[in-house]
Amino acid sequence: MGDGMGSLGNIKKNDPEIFKAIRKELKRQRETLEMIPSENFASLDVIRAMGTVLTNKYSEGYPGKRYYGGNQFIDQIETIAIERAKSLFNVAHANVQPYSGSPANFAVYTALCNPGDTIMGMNLTDGGHLTHGWKTSASGKYFKSVAYHVKADGYIDIEEARKLAMESRPKLIWIGASAYTRALPFREFAEIAEQCGAYLVADIAHIAGLIAGGAHESPSDYVHVITTTTHKTLRGPRGAMIMVTRKGLAKDPDLADKLDKAVFPGLQGGPHDHQTAAIAIALLEASGVEFKEYSRQVVLNAQALSEQLVRKGLKPVTGGTDNHMVLVDLTQFGKGKGVFVQEALDLAGIVANKNTIPGEQSSPFYPSGLRLGTPALTSRGMRQGEMVEIANIIVDVIQQVKGYEVPEEKEARLKYIAKFKKEIKANPVVKEAREKVLLLCERFPLYADLRL
Repeated sequence: MGDGMGSLGNIKKNDPEIFKAIRKELKRQRETLEMIPSENFASLDVIRAMGTVLTNKYSEGYPGKRYYGGNQFIDQIETIAIERAKSLFNVAHANVQPYSGSPANFAVYTALCNPGDTIMGMNLTDGGHLTHGWKTSASGKYFKSVAYHVKADGYIDIEEARKLAMESRPKLIWIGASAYTRALPFREFAEIAEQCGAYLVADIAHIAGLIAGGAHESPSDYVHVITTTTHKTLRGPRGAMIMVTRKGLAKDPDLADKLDKAVFPGLQGGPHDHQTAAIAIALLEASGVEFKEYSRQVVLNAQALSEQLVRKGLKPVTGGTDNHMVLVDLTQFGKGKGVFVQEALDLAGIVANKNTIPGEQSSPFYPSGLRLGTPALTSRGMRQGEMVEIANIIVDVIQQVKGYEVPEEKEARLKYIAKFKKEIKANPVVKEAREKVLLLCERFPLYADLRL
C-alpha cells in the first residue's frame, strides 16, 4: 500500500488500533484549519526521514568524537545539519542535538548560569515563554527571575527592561516570546546587555522560519546565543538547535564548548539521529527561493487576518502584527472568554488556542485572549483572500459565545463548561461555520499524495 511515507500496510495489519488513530489524525488535519501559531505541516521528505533506520543508532558525543562505534554515517548527517544551520542563520557554531525547545533553553542555563543567578525574560502573561523564568518552570525555581513587561499598547517596554537590567545585573537576558506579535527589538536589547554585562540569548522558536526566509530581522549580529525549535515556522521535525554567534565567541571564546557540554553529557544522552536527518532536510528546504516566498506570505496572511478582524470589530493586541501571529483581546465580550471561543472554534473546525493577554485579569486556565497563526494555513497554499474568509468565520463563531461567563466559584466551572460544550455543539451558526471550513479545506488539500 503506497502512502507517500513508505508502506504502513504492516501497521494496519499488526496494530490496527494505532493505524486507525494515525488515519483519523490525518483526516482531522486535512479537514480543519490549523491556526495554532506554533504548529505547521512538515514536508513529506521531513516525515520520511523521521521513519528511517537512523532511529536504531546510539550516537553519544559529537561528529568525530563518539562514545560508540558505527557512527561514520551519522557523523556525515550531523555535520551536514550543522553546516546548513550555520549558513542559514549566519552563526559561528551550531548544536543540532537538543531534543526540543525547552531542553535547549535549559542547556543554555546549564552552560552559562549557576543556581541562584539572576536571569531576565519577558513576563509570561505579557507574551513570554515558560522557560524564560516563569515561576512554575524550573527556570523560575532554580534562578532568581526578573521579568520585563509590555506597555499599555502591547509593545515591549524597553526602558523598563533597561532599568531592571541595570538594577538587577542579570547573568543572562532572554529576548524572545511565545505570544508577541511585533518584531523583536534585538538591537535595543543588545545595548541593554552590553550595559549590564549580561549574556543575551535570542529564543527564535516562533520566528525561525521567518528569519530564515528574510521576513524578520536576524538576531545573529546582536546576541551571543540563539535557541530555536525546528518545527514551527521552520517547517521541520519536532526538534531544536542552539547556535553561537561570532559576537558570542568574542565575548567568551569557550562559549561553543560550554554549550556543547551542557547538551551532552550535561542534560542528554544519545541524540535522535532520525530527527537530526529531518532537521538537515528542513534546513535545506528553508534555504530555497520558494521558502523565502512562503515566509513572506505567512506575514502577509497574518496581517490580512488581523486587518479583517479589526474591520469586524475585534481588538488584536498592539492593533496588528509584524509576524505570523495575531493575539486577540476578547475582554470586550467579558472576562475569561478564551476557553469558550477555543471550544466553539474547534467545533467549527478551526484549531486555535486560548491565551493570556497583557494585564490578564482572569486565570491562565480561563484567559481572556485568543492566539491565531498563519504558518500552517500558508503551507496549504492559502493567501490573503482566504484569510478574510476565515476572519469572517471566526467573528461569526465568537458572537455565539457572548452570553457565557466563567463562574466565580471554581467548583462550578467544570460543570458550566460541560453545559456550554453541549449547547454550542448544537448551535446552527457553528454548524454552518463547520461546513464553510470543510469547503475551504477541500479547495486547499493537505498531503494530496498521501494515501492511508
